[in-house]
Amino acid sequence: MLRSCPRESELSDLLARGRWPQAATPELRDHVHGCRGCSDLALVKDAFQQARAETIHNSQPIGSAGALWWRAQLRRRNAAVERVGRPLVNAQIFALLVSLLAAVGFAGFEARHGIGWLDWLQGLPHSATTQFADLSSAGFFNSGWFWLLAASAAAALALLAGAIAYLAAEKQ
Repeated sequence: MLRSCPRESELSDLLARGRWPQAATPELRDHVHGCRGCSDLALVKDAFQQARAETIHNSQPIGSAGALWWRAQLRRRNAAVERVGRPLVNAQIFALLVSLLAAVGFAGFEARHGIGWLDWLQGLPHSATTQFADLSSAGFFNSGWFWLLAASAAAALALLAGAIAYLAAEKQ
């Protein structure tokens, strides 16, 4: 059974005020040396007070209130920029995936239908002299070849611009 020492409150009072052992009476000092509970209490309280004093002594200064406010504002602003940037990165990834899906679909279509579609290469040397002889004529710009070439160049440019925008945003 745990029994409390009758002199424990007197010792606790001196320890709390930081006056142990200077202000203690000789009888109390002798009692603490002989009583196990009181000696343990004095040892533990002394260890805690020393640790507290060391912590206070080794602590870093917090800094001025203005600096703390500025750091908090900077942290809040950075978090807001990160929250805003997340959907943009997701949109860029989505655009890249759609572009890649379109390129894969076009490649698949060409793999199935491309052999018959590329038959125009055989007739190209014969028709090249007649169709492309005079590029300034309206016949070239009205033909399907010009628009096919222009659409392919625009698609390639759009894919390249999307990839560059994604890589530039990724570095930031």
